Amino acid sequence: MTYRGRFAPSPTGPLHAGSLVSALASFLDARAHGGSWIVRIEDVDAPRTVPGAADDILATLAHFGMHSDSLPVWQSERDAAYAAAFARLQAAGFIYPCGCTRREIADSLLHAHARHATLAYPGTCRNGLHGKPARAWRLRVPDGAAAVVSFQDRWQGMQSQDLATEVGDFALKRADGLWAYQLAVVVDDADANITHVVRGADLLDSTARQIYLQRCLDVPTPAYLHVPVVNNDAGEKLSKQTGAAPLDRHAPLDALVQAARHLGLDVASSLSSISSLDTFYSAATAAWAQRFAR
Repeated sequence: MTYRGRFAPSPTGPLHAGSLVSALASFLDARAHGGSWIVRIEDVDAPRTVPGAADDILATLAHFGMHSDSLPVWQSERDAAYAAAFARLQAAGFIYPCGCTRREIADSLLHAHARHATLAYPGTCRNGLHGKPARAWRLRVPDGAAAVVSFQDRWQGMQSQDLATEVGDFALKRADGLWAYQLAVVVDDADANITHVVRGADLLDSTARQIYLQRCLDVPTPAYLHVPVVNNDAGEKLSKQTGAAPLDRHAPLDALVQAARHLGLDVASSLSSISSLDTFYSAATAAWAQRFAR
């Protein structure tokens, strides 16, 4: 098996310290395995895309010494691939139309919570739209033991999620007509022959859904590794929404060493010994390989 990894940022703004940690971890894992690393711009959610952000992300990665081993992939150019996967799922009877509004789902979940029941989507439209127009399309998840998806995360250890009770039937096509993240990422990873996914732990909760969808589409499941997220001083995940500052392209080594330390990598006894991007990546790749190149 030839290692293929990826970094998949959403172009909703510039890269920050939290996204650098994810980018660095995925890059080091590919280098430690002697594999290839690609960049995928996840712009399937067009309303959240900021003009110019994708180009800024690619330029920042280049300043930090991370170059995609092949041309970057843009989700906005892959509508046909998502439509083909959707058609396969529809023909196999895995999906159904849903007429619920967000308000109706929220009210249903609120009532379920009051009864100490599941907070998963209650399957209102599983057996028909009940006179409502179709809005979204959902993937039907199994019940009972078949709904439990377990996997070994290379950082977080054994993980398990009951899709029926914790998630419910989840959307693959949104009410606004856009493809949902879960479908896009699974199709993208399969088409790019991604063997290892390294990303932030904020996406750990999505993994069981993606593995189940991979099974429905009969595509391979990559190995997963979810790194700890970077938090701000208030204990919130560092993000554009919480005011994360853009990376300073003029001081890449300082930011890279800080990111490596967040990942638990001992790259140098002092910053003075890291004199260039080459010396940093040599030390960081060796440190990563000691922990994760397996």
